[in-house]
Amino acid sequence: MNQIHTSEVLSRLLDPLSQMMPLEFAEKLAALRATPEIQFRLDELAARCTEGELTSAERAEYDAYIDAVDVISILQAKARGVIARQAR
Repeated sequence: MNQIHTSEVLSRLLDPLSQMMPLEFAEKLAALRATPEIQFRLDELAARCTEGELTSAERAEYDAYIDAVDVISILQAKARGVIARQAR
């Protein structure tokens, strides 16, 4: 049996959004980046994770960031699809 990953399920659930996403919003969403402060914290947590030095609170924070980044990445992919369809 094929294993379906959470990101695949989420992508399927979010498919209808791309049908109603305005182009201007799609362009802004596709260009969205983390603030320097958030990126710094992500980098810091990632480095501590690699070294095996995360506390349980830091692990929970890092997991929350990773989950949020996954959702944003899926939404950005949907937005790029909207932009590509408009370019045709």
